[in-house]
Amino acid sequence: MAEVERKKRLADYGLHSERLLMRRKEPGVFERELGDLEDKLMLTTVEKAVAWAQGHSIWPDTFGLACCAMEMIAIVSSRYDVARFGAEVFRSSPRQADLLIVSGRVAHKMAKPLRQIYDQMLEPKWVIAMGACASSGGMFANYAILQGVDKIVPVDVHVPGCPPRPEALLEGIVRLQEKVIAGVPPAYEIRDVAS
Repeated sequence: MAEVERKKRLADYGLHSERLLMRRKEPGVFERELGDLEDKLMLTTVEKAVAWAQGHSIWPDTFGLACCAMEMIAIVSSRYDVARFGAEVFRSSPRQADLLIVSGRVAHKMAKPLRQIYDQMLEPKWVIAMGACASSGGMFANYAILQGVDKIVPVDVHVPGCPPRPEALLEGIVRLQEKVIAGVPPAYEIRDVAS
């Protein structure tokens, strides 16, 4: 019997990323687009190269409001090491950041400063709503807490949990990277804020 040659995946080339080593997962968008072309040629388009560079050099802006901020701070520690994903450069100036991680509950009085920081960010810009409070108001269904940050800024990725573990935030960053590399436009180009 002739042995069927199995197509190599990126994990077979020695890359040891958790997502690549999961056998149950399908090949990523990038691997599917390349197909067998990567065996023959090393070609790409400028758009794909720029999308790859943008996806792997996301600089987050810190907007920690409550308990979720502690989990966000933990992702820069050696245990979780967000530097593996190119997002370790936390910026305190919105003009130097392209990702706004809103972690924690947003009071109505913080809505205007949050929108001001979002407006000061340069395009392209992305938003991650971290935790149940930022995503939907959480357990605070009252007059003081905003019922979802997507009423102020368009959100690209929602990270569930109360508070979400650092691994969940890393998964949200990876999902955002996959969207950027696949060419999905930021949320502000697709939809406006929720009403």
